[in-house]
Amino acid sequence: MNQAAKKCSLMLLLAMFLFPAGAWAAIYTFIDDGGSMHFTNVPNDPRYRPGIVKEREWYAPRAIKPGNPLFYEDFIRRAANIYEVDPLLIKAVIKAESNFDCQAVSRKGAKGLMQLMPETAAELNVNDPLDPLANILGGVCYLRQLLERFDGNLSLALAAYNAGPTRVESFGRIPRIRETQQYVKTVLAHYQRMKDSSSPSKRWVKVSY
Repeated sequence: MNQAAKKCSLMLLLAMFLFPAGAWAAIYTFIDDGGSMHFTNVPNDPRYRPGIVKEREWYAPRAIKPGNPLFYEDFIRRAANIYEVDPLLIKAVIKAESNFDCQAVSRKGAKGLMQLMPETAAELNVNDPLDPLANILGGVCYLRQLLERFDGNLSLALAAYNAGPTRVESFGRIPRIRETQQYVKTVLAHYQRMKDSSSPSKRWVKVSY
């Protein structure tokens, strides 16, 4: 394991220690008027309702489907803060990889929200890639590692996420692989759309004084 991967793996282990998946059972939630989901283990607002626990899965009281990005908002925000990656970029990758289906498994064996391959998951110490929190932390950890490896070049980092870093390095650019080229375009399109929709100019009305 190289130094960057080792650092990433250690940060992931720390994050999983601080935010264990088993803690979901103590979480309360509500969705505000703006559509944002709020989580807490100390329900100090009457709008909070307890989640429903079934084995290791956790459900919000409004029967939110696993494919709903609101379900993973808190996990994405945690990973974004830990690894200093734009949460909108994380959402764009998840959208392209699994469409927010935490149980997704590809024909090649990639699993979970960010479609971690078994060898990548093992390198990052993600023992259960179908666990949403572990998968997001591992996937964002890996994405941060790739961004550093390719000097912040987002297109190359995304290509490496899809095709593997050694292949991208051997080409010196986005490989001439249709799937990879389309993947990069798709993620960037999702990312731009999400940035546009979250732009203050889209939500605020200018007031003159």
